Amino acid sequence: MHNDVVADWHALLASDDLSRLDAMLAEDAVFHSPVLHTAQHGKALVTTYLTAAAQVLLSSDFHYVREVVGPSDAVLEFECEIGGVHINGIDMFHWNADGKIDDFKVMIRPLKAVNLLHGMMVQVFSQMGPKA
Repeated sequence: MHNDVVADWHALLASDDLSRLDAMLAEDAVFHSPVLHTAQHGKALVTTYLTAAAQVLLSSDFHYVREVVGPSDAVLEFECEIGGVHINGIDMFHWNADGKIDDFKVMIRPLKAVNLLHGMMVQVFSQMGPKA
């Protein structure tokens, strides 16, 4: 089943149809941000954060460069460049027995990239309105 979850993740990004997140995320999903001190709990919040991140990152030359996949976990290393800043990061996620992602962690480097993405995410959230 693990290949299905990772393949579905890649298909979601390739389709640019983030409404597909609803079918991929567990109701009790948790999101760990590289800039927030606390985890964000619940499918709705995880969807909001992943949607905002996709708006920021997928408008660049975002691409995965390495994957480590286990029976119920994946670590996908990515790279992109935004405004002349090289961004290197990982998406680390776990899925439950039903094949639903229940834990998603993003880590970014270097610090210049973290600061750039933080500012861009704040801007996206302000455009999303009070629901975000």
